[in-house]
Amino acid sequence: MDKNEQAINYMKESKYEEAAGIFSEIIEEDPDDPVGYVNFGNLLLHVHDLARAQRFFEKAIELDPYAATAYYGLGNLYFEQSIYPKAQANFQKAIELGLVESDVYYLLGMTYQYQEHYKLALPYLLRATELDPEDEEVKFQYGLSLAQSDHIKDADPIFRQVLKENPEHSDAHYNLGVIALYNENADEALRHFDEALRIQPDHLLAANGKKNVEDAWT
Repeated sequence: MDKNEQAINYMKESKYEEAAGIFSEIIEEDPDDPVGYVNFGNLLLHVHDLARAQRFFEKAIELDPYAATAYYGLGNLYFEQSIYPKAQANFQKAIELGLVESDVYYLLGMTYQYQEHYKLALPYLLRATELDPEDEEVKFQYGLSLAQSDHIKDADPIFRQVLKENPEHSDAHYNLGVIALYNENADEALRHFDEALRIQPDHLLAANGKKNVEDAWT
């Protein structure tokens, strides 16, 4: 096991001081290798030392302007601070430089989602589902972007896939309830709102949806 692997294992075990010590050694041994700075930046980001993390990612880019993972790290840093345009630019740069991972496409899609540019989010969230078809949250957010972009017919089977993998997904039930209302199927809407509330009793949107259905019936 090399030093990078050892330090990453320490991070997984939440032994952050030990990981930091090894990353420091790696940088001292080869100060011109951007990988050490990227890994140390990721550690600092993980412990929310954002100012120092930014300096490490920027140092990696200074050493190698084509370091895709450094741009991805900066994207994560800005995403954590809800600075979505800057996060978006860095995620896009990481993809342009050849980073092909579900996470970078997912987070890029979410930068558009949080800025309410739902249609712009769609291709990135779709790509993320293609790269990691087992990720339930990625699939749900893709379905949500479809629904928010008025692609109701396409969103319906995505939410049903989420429920097939996780029958206790309250938000998937809620969104299927909304789609059922859109399709004027009050019985199905009520069933999904009830399921959402069974799973999550404080689901305010489902409670409001259920009230609207019941009020319409009386």
